[in-house]
Amino acid sequence: QVQLVEFGGGLVQPGGSLRLSCEVSGSILNIYAMGWYRQAPGKQRELVADIIIGGRTSYPDSMKRRFTIARDDAKNILYLQMTDLTPADTALYYCHAQGSRRLRGRAYWGQGTQVTVSF
Repeated sequence: QVQLVEFGGGLVQPGGSLRLSCEVSGSILNIYAMGWYRQAPGKQRELVADIIIGGRTSYPDSMKRRFTIARDDAKNILYLQMTDLTPADTALYYCHAQGSRRLRGRAYWGQGTQVTVSF
């Protein structure tokens, strides 16, 4: 099993920055990929960024200039650095882990952390 817990959400002004953290525990060596997703009220959950076991990252075009995903293997923490935030970035942000075949290919999710961009 894999456990994910997000931290760092809160209220930030437009144009501001925020860093989210995801603490990972459990079968860490059996995680194939990780990522950040977000979901605003009434909208579908969407990918923000992901990172695979070798460290390669990917972003949707709308995210890659402002959001950066990073992994600290020594501390077992996944980060999402967000800059130049706008009200459209307001959402519940989720940490995600994709298990390998040893974990039966299961997907794991954190509980989410709220990010609100407003004056």
